[in-house]
Amino acid sequence: MTRIRSIVLSLFAALMLTMSTASTASADTLVWYVKSSHPNSVMIEFYSQDRSHAWPGDGTAYVIKDWDFHEYSLECRSGEKICYGAWVQGDSSSYWGTGKDDRDGCDSCCYICDGYSTTRDIELLP
Repeated sequence: MTRIRSIVLSLFAALMLTMSTASTASADTLVWYVKSSHPNSVMIEFYSQDRSHAWPGDGTAYVIKDWDFHEYSLECRSGEKICYGAWVQGDSSSYWGTGKDDRDGCDSCCYICDGYSTTRDIELLP
């Protein structure tokens, strides 16, 4: 009887582990590599074109203060179109991509979230 009980408990534990793993499936990830060659600090934000969402969000933006490539890993939904908008800190009239607050459209500043994918290297030139 104890052997049967042990087998039943083992099967129950395995079933629970399988169910918890399936229910906590991770979101897709889109990794961006961005570098600024502008002499001033640059702000960058990423905007979903399919829902009301931005990264980093809450009205904030990432700041690029050097000339190195920076990696931005965004959790996103499969098939979601994401565009970047960047601008010179303190001067949103000088911009790249969609600009500040996703104001302008662009054809070459967007990527589709698809599992785990990366963008080409993006260099923001003065």
